[in-house]
Amino acid sequence: MQFKMNLIVGAAALGLAGTALAQEVVRIGHVGPTSGGIAHLGKDNELGARMAIDELNAKGVTIGGKKVKFELLAEDDAGDPKQGTAAAQKLVDSKVQGVVGHLNSGTTIPASKIYSDAGIPQISPSATNPRYTRQGFKTTFRTVADDVHLGGTLGRYAVSQLKGKTIAVIDDRTAYGQGVADEFEKGVKGAGGKVVGREFTHDKATDFTAILTSIKAKKPDVIFYGGMDAVAGPMLRQMKSLGINAKFMGGDGICTSELPKLAAGTITDSQVICAEAGGVEGEQKKGMEDFRAAFKKKFNADVQIYAPYVYDSVMVMAAAMVKAGSSDPAKYLPVLAKTEGYKGVTGTISFDNKGDIKNGALTLYTYKAGQREQLAVVR
Repeated sequence: MQFKMNLIVGAAALGLAGTALAQEVVRIGHVGPTSGGIAHLGKDNELGARMAIDELNAKGVTIGGKKVKFELLAEDDAGDPKQGTAAAQKLVDSKVQGVVGHLNSGTTIPASKIYSDAGIPQISPSATNPRYTRQGFKTTFRTVADDVHLGGTLGRYAVSQLKGKTIAVIDDRTAYGQGVADEFEKGVKGAGGKVVGREFTHDKATDFTAILTSIKAKKPDVIFYGGMDAVAGPMLRQMKSLGINAKFMGGDGICTSELPKLAAGTITDSQVICAEAGGVEGEQKKGMEDFRAAFKKKFNADVQIYAPYVYDSVMVMAAAMVKAGSSDPAKYLPVLAKTEGYKGVTGTISFDNKGDIKNGALTLYTYKAGQREQLAVVR
């Protein structure tokens, strides 16, 4: 009987010891469109998050004196606002301690209220619509420059560098596409340029004959498209078939390694000029090159656009937890908000009082022989 009692006590003690040694799990949510027309971009984002999570776990991070294990909870929003808010609520219900995402402004903005109401920090690695961080929420951050900077810079570039005299603008009516096109138009006009036409399509369109025929009659030397590469590719194909030889410009949504494939080889050298929010110069370039090589080795895939920004977003969030000594959102959120001078793969990250990245860089690219080629980093 005594022997049996000792066994019970011993087992109980082992159970307690096991509980004491159990690692605390820190859940980070990620949301992006991993299905639909821009699934290649959503998957790129998710892989960036997985890379960061794997590295954190390999390092063995300690928060508040306890070793923790990071866990990624990934959701698909298909680039749809309704699915985006459903995914956000699911992550809140799952008690995530932070969220990196969403990819599109149109899903990021409605989801941000759900995270704000729950007090969960959210860092978007790619949503550029200014409204995201201007809603008065304390939980919203982004690691890329916004459309005011991106669209305006491209608009000025179209006039001053490309010497565009007649410029046409098309957008896909999404929060991102319309927003960046509006800022581009302002940039053109501010630089003394002339917008000869503004047309609209939608983010799942495949036929642009009517709007391109209308634009062709105005003989533009530059066409700007506010939207994503899945639509820009077919649009470039149809421009070619209609004999439109204008320069083609766009924001980070079209600035992908996939664009030449989506355009089916119809892009001529230096025809496309696009900008990606973010950028590294000098000694920081090596860090980005190393990241791209490590990403390729790990996933057997090239970085599309945003994976490095997702990676940095996860790392910045984890760094704030470590500094605060807690993964409790209420405790590490004030520390995250004061992030200053974090050395990331994408450059130095500091947040302003809205949660926007300070002094955000832009990288201008073109395409030659089907490959993306950097033109310049501007601020």
